[in-house]
Amino acid sequence: MINRYLNDLLELKSKAKFIRQEILRVCIRNGAGHIASSFSTIEILVALYYSIMKIDLGENAKKNWPKRDRLIFSKAHGCYALYAILADLKLIKQDDFENFYKGSFLSGCLERREDVGLEASCGSLGHGLPQAVGLAFSAKLKKDKFRVYVVIGDGEMQEGSNWEAIQFAVKHKLDNLKIIIDNNNLQAMDFLQEVLSFTSPHRELAQKVRAFGCYVKIVNGHNLSSLTKTLHTLNLQEKTIARPQVVVARTIKGRGLKCMENIPKFHFRLPTNSELSESEKNSASCRQKRKG
Repeated sequence: MINRYLNDLLELKSKAKFIRQEILRVCIRNGAGHIASSFSTIEILVALYYSIMKIDLGENAKKNWPKRDRLIFSKAHGCYALYAILADLKLIKQDDFENFYKGSFLSGCLERREDVGLEASCGSLGHGLPQAVGLAFSAKLKKDKFRVYVVIGDGEMQEGSNWEAIQFAVKHKLDNLKIIIDNNNLQAMDFLQEVLSFTSPHRELAQKVRAFGCYVKIVNGHNLSSLTKTLHTLNLQEKTIARPQVVVARTIKGRGLKCMENIPKFHFRLPTNSELSESEKNSASCRQKRKG
């Protein structure tokens, strides 16, 4: 039921660049925010949708195909990357993506629409992982073979509901569950270290989920080679691991747009024309230096 994969690394990188351009174009036109939150997850979602997950694609796809892998996108305010990918894969209409915030059924945070590949409503943080655990547990009970992937924010990991869900997942050895933490070190309007993190956030997250009994890998969340290799390896070894697997993906909030990278105020704020122009100049300068 899988129509295509992008196995070539250059193709995956090209796709990630295209998705960034689409998000920026549509968000600026529609006056919508959360661009930075979306940009930090692009490579994660590109790896999942174009290389890892079992899904049926295209306008005539069986979107409710029972054997499909499920993605729960818990940090739902950063959903524009997911919208752009679903539109590119023709799981949603391009017009619906173009008009989110402007009359389309697509809202600022995810609302469940299984028929277009949106598996869960996750506007309130801390709800996605428990839902993913429930899906994975149900699949185990029914002996279904699909996998459940959940993308969750690092700030969102402060929610107690997530740790209860992880305990349940470890207790029931849910090896079909893959938890990917978008570790961009920012939550809303401040850095994690200024809120509830005491040490290096990625190490702290890894130590915590490992202490709860999960199998943990730390990767560069913008390196498509590392992401795809790690996720493929976890899928191959899941029966041996015999427990939930967590990927702590180290990312940069706003990655790809210099004016907003690692800057808290861009959590929901749109860049101005002058900021966009300056970002383009910086990017062009970086490209020239690499060529030189």
